[in-house]
Amino acid sequence: MTISIFIISISIAIIYINLNIYEFQRRALELVNYNSEIKIAKSLCYAYYGIISNIILGYYMKEYIKDQIKKSYETKIAIYENNELLSKIEQVAKLCVELYRGKNKTILAGNGGSAADAQHIAAELVGRYGFDRPSIPSLSLTTDTSNLTAIGNDYGYDKVFSRQLEGMGQDGDIFIGISTSGNSLNIINAFKVAKEKNIKTVALVGRDGGEMAKLANFAIIIPSNSTPRIQESHILIGHILCDIIEKEIFGEGIED
Repeated sequence: MTISIFIISISIAIIYINLNIYEFQRRALELVNYNSEIKIAKSLCYAYYGIISNIILGYYMKEYIKDQIKKSYETKIAIYENNELLSKIEQVAKLCVELYRGKNKTILAGNGGSAADAQHIAAELVGRYGFDRPSIPSLSLTTDTSNLTAIGNDYGYDKVFSRQLEGMGQDGDIFIGISTSGNSLNIINAFKVAKEKNIKTVALVGRDGGEMAKLANFAIIIPSNSTPRIQESHILIGHILCDIIEKEIFGEGIED
């Protein structure tokens, strides 16, 4: 009897333990499933949020891009409709063509983005713009790091262009100074040297033209106070000058 009771007790204990293990497993599985569902729900929320955000951001970003293009277009339209400004661009183009029918050159300089524009325009003339032809002499004063650092160190940054122009500029050359503000001191100093050496000066500027517009023989002032819009218009005018020079000197003229 005692043995039977013991066996029955052990059996009941084993059944109880197995039931508890089953319950633990069931609850653990439910918890795993619950966490998985939460994770899936979170993932769906993040994905939905990402899609909505991209749609909204994409819309506003596209509108912003369109607005930037529109502002650039409006600046160029302002130039297009300004007969006085167009006449100055025409005068400078004719001056450059006349210069290149002789043995002179254009010299350019600027700071920052305007330095890049100076190099860009010079490269279009020395290399090619629209078609193969002999090289056209043009010099950017922004490319020789030895000159820039030596002059800057010995004389000051405000002399980095005037000193180079003093050495390399010749009577009859054209110096094109590029500045969005028109108040770059190193360009202003170069204009003063240019006057002493009988070098014609062109101020490619923006805003109110600054001091450069007052000193230059020709001032092309972009009708904008925005630096990006001014720079975009500067390179447009630079390309127009290159195009006219190339076609007039080595092509069949711009009438064709």
